[in-house]
Amino acid sequence: MAAPAAAAAVPDGGTRSQSGDMRLRWPRPLRRLPLRARVVGAFTLGAMLAAFLLVVMTYSLSRGSMLGLRQDSSEAQFFANATQVQGSLRAESPDFAVLLESLPSLSGSRSIVRTGPDIWRSPSLVPSDLPDEFVDAVERSEEAHAMRYRLDGVPQLALGLRLRPSAVSQLSETLYFEVVPLSEIEATLASLRLILGVGAALTVLIGVAVGAWAGGRLLRPLATVSDAANSIAHGRFDTRVERSDDPDLAVIVESFNDMADAMERRIARDARFASDVSHELRSPLQTLRSSIDYLSGHRDELSAQGATALDLLASEVDRFQQLVQDLLEISRPDADCSVFERGLVNITELVQHRVSTHGPDVTLDISATATDAVVIGDKRGLAQVFDNLLRNADKHGGGVARVEISRPGNSVRVAVEDDGPGVAPSERELVFERFTRGAAARKRGAGSGAGLGLALVYEHTRRHGGTVHVEARPDGQRGARFVVRLPIAGHR
Repeated sequence: MAAPAAAAAVPDGGTRSQSGDMRLRWPRPLRRLPLRARVVGAFTLGAMLAAFLLVVMTYSLSRGSMLGLRQDSSEAQFFANATQVQGSLRAESPDFAVLLESLPSLSGSRSIVRTGPDIWRSPSLVPSDLPDEFVDAVERSEEAHAMRYRLDGVPQLALGLRLRPSAVSQLSETLYFEVVPLSEIEATLASLRLILGVGAALTVLIGVAVGAWAGGRLLRPLATVSDAANSIAHGRFDTRVERSDDPDLAVIVESFNDMADAMERRIARDARFASDVSHELRSPLQTLRSSIDYLSGHRDELSAQGATALDLLASEVDRFQQLVQDLLEISRPDADCSVFERGLVNITELVQHRVSTHGPDVTLDISATATDAVVIGDKRGLAQVFDNLLRNADKHGGGVARVEISRPGNSVRVAVEDDGPGVAPSERELVFERFTRGAAARKRGAGSGAGLGLALVYEHTRRHGGTVHVEARPDGQRGARFVVRLPIAGHR
């Protein structure tokens, strides 16, 4: 037996699950549009539909009312004139030309009488002005007939009646017709169509404006939440969304703020844990360092194997001490940013000093506009950024090839190039994560770093409102290029 389908298609484009619930969704092409465009489109479509229905109903009712009133008044005048023509049949030889001229005219109506198969009398009409089928219908019926048609492009209302023969008159059959022009009503309807069209266009424009306004109002809370989330992502964990009086938005705001509170508490707890562990490790590490220093002072008394073991132990303790120091450093920005002293820092002078401390053989290029590049930040943290980049180039990049300082726009850019194998595009974001040392150092013991140096570069740069990334060298040579960009003081 075949298993039941998980969801069945429904005519409106939604899906129905096994439990019977149905979720309505936008059609797939519309789902690719931005939410604001969909809101504006919905209001526009609604305005167009409302305007269309209003125009159709108003025009139809107005047209029917005007034509009905004109036909009623024309029929009343027609029957009054037909009564006079009927009375003239009592004479032996009625003069229809004079009679039709004397009949009252309604809105330019004209009359014509047929007294025989081919005998027509009228001061202004000819038989061809009347539709043949209308004349035949009047001839075969005892009742009056009405018909609307167009004559030479002008709308007309034709009224016809077969009159009763008189015993005195020699006429065996008399048909009386009146033709009433409807050009005045057509002109009025044309004006009405123009007014309704302009009104419909204005209604659609108002719908678009209301849709744009409603879309902005709808997305404003989402934009606020998005800005808050972006602020938290950049390390400002105390960011919260202002509470709203709207009951629908209040739920979202409360949930977001609760999430931000929980995340801030967890990050602070993890940071305190890392800091506490690091502090606790410093004492035994200091003891180990003192013991190693003592043994190093009696190295001559050790065997060759003991001396080798001492060197390995010293190397690992050095690495362990650096790891603890980095953990303490990286936990401070997460736990409390107030420990950093902010002030004006001349980046060019700072980089020059760090490069000179690193070694005299490093090429340093400084653009003319970057000689007085000053940022607001913590000098010690920024110094560690450039020290870590220089050490990273030495350990993993075959040495520092070149350091460049430039000032593009309202920011200062420091680039550190090395002669190493470079960083694969797939790892250019991964290298800034904690405890990541790249493909060449993934095996335990490969390299002396712990994978926190570049993570500290990222953390300190982020805290200063800047960015850091790695790219290929622009000169086409092998190696990597680490670029730190910081905002100039007063341009954050």
